[in-house]
Order: sequence, then structure tokens, then C-alpha cells
Amino acid sequence: MGKKKGPDIYIEKRPEGDYAVRQEHSKRASATAPTQAKAIAKAQKMFPDVRPDVERVRHTNKGKPDQWRKA
Repeated sequence: MGKKKGPDIYIEKRPEGDYAVRQEHSKRASATAPTQAKAIAKAQKMFPDVRPDVERVRHTNKGKPDQWRKA
């Protein structure tokens, strides 16, 4: 048997400057954190069977803002 499929989870930067843990199609954040790393840790604790998609917030050699990566 394969791994249990959970909800799609996203880590997004909010206008307030912190980061939100959101489920797909949700109107509100499931959790917030002051840093992206802490938001990823919260998401992994809340949804242990899911790898969240993380919003890129800066330019790197692997991508630019408004793109997504797996945590």
C-alpha cells in the first residue's frame, strides 16, 4: 500500500510579513509563523503525511518569486 494522501498544503508569505500554513481552497490559515522555516515545521507537525508546497520569496538559481517548491 502507498502512503496516505492528505490535503494539499501551502506555505505562503503574508502581507503582514509572516508566513501562513494553508490548505487548498481554505479561506483562512491553519497556522502562522514568523519565519518560513517555522511555518514548514508547523505544517509537517500538523500534516505529517504531506510535503507542503512552499512559495519562493526571493530570486535564486533554482527559481524566482511566485514559483513553488516542495519542502
